[in-house]
Amino acid sequence: MQFICKSNTYFCKCKLVALRLIRMKAERNTIAKIQIQDLLTKSSEALSPNEILKLLNGVCDKVTIYRVLDRLLESGQIHKIVNFDGALKYARCHSCSIVHKHNHIHFSCERCKSVTCLEDVEPTFKLPKNYKVSQVNFMVSGLCPLCF
Repeated sequence: MQFICKSNTYFCKCKLVALRLIRMKAERNTIAKIQIQDLLTKSSEALSPNEILKLLNGVCDKVTIYRVLDRLLESGQIHKIVNFDGALKYARCHSCSIVHKHNHIHFSCERCKSVTCLEDVEPTFKLPKNYKVSQVNFMVSGLCPLCF
């Protein structure tokens, strides 16, 4: 016996079936997903959902963009950046291999509002004993080379 929960996930007595169906949904290649992946791959800057919406020029609506971004985040293909003003931007993972980490600096330009991943710069820090880091987010603000 199987049913659908609120998140459209199929469940049955066999958990493997549920996991396969979730994976199939995440791996589904729609036109919107392909174009969003293409935009993020070709962009040298992180993009907000509104920027993606404008660049797609009517291919899909904002809700679809958020759904695709959530799936790409879950699969580890992109990462999310929270800017100083709280705005979310998304960038393609370039340097991730088996271990998914983003310990690089994100640079936010104060003039043009672009956010760029500086992958070659990995900051270091020392925490007191008994602290374990699970996620790091470094945001630096200033002027990018185009606005300097």
